[in-house]
Amino acid sequence: MNETVKFTAMKDGDKADYDLLHPLEVEYASGTADRLLNALVTLDESLSGYQVTRLGHSLQSATRAHRDGADIDWIVSALLHDIGDIFAPYNHDEYAASILKPFVREQCTWVVEKHGDFQMLYYGHHVGGNQHKRDAYKGHKYFDDCATFCERWDQSSFDSAYKHEDIDFFRDMVHEVFARTPYDPAVIRTGAREPLVTA
Repeated sequence: MNETVKFTAMKDGDKADYDLLHPLEVEYASGTADRLLNALVTLDESLSGYQVTRLGHSLQSATRAHRDGADIDWIVSALLHDIGDIFAPYNHDEYAASILKPFVREQCTWVVEKHGDFQMLYYGHHVGGNQHKRDAYKGHKYFDDCATFCERWDQSSFDSAYKHEDIDFFRDMVHEVFARTPYDPAVIRTGAREPLVTA
């Protein structure tokens, strides 16, 4: 049997308990990339009615980002932007952003967090929603980035005829991003902007 802590309430733990837990937590966190890739595959079973599954949509979005010459932060963000659909269908964008936040540029996190509001431009008026919900963010430094993300990579990636890369193509990129030191200022680069399209 594996060694366990002595406490049943966290406040009763001592240094030896937390010395035991820390390396186990670090080891578990190191598997985040694989857990995300596995979760991404389950998107194949979600939300019917579209011409492609949510996995197909995610792979198309990331492939478009890659083919546009986007950097790794953008590509991984595009790949994972709808991963929240599994567990958080009413705030999937915030869910995905919270996963990405410690590991990618602030610009990408903001765009993923807000993309649901920006996507309303394309369909809000058909479902009784606010088509112009994105207007609340006018003047924000990342507004144009989110508009471009949605136009080029998100709303256009429901095409069953589009030839996208498979999940293995992106596997090393996901591992690279989630192997970073969480919240490293050199990664987060608050206020920095990188172009979505360079190709």
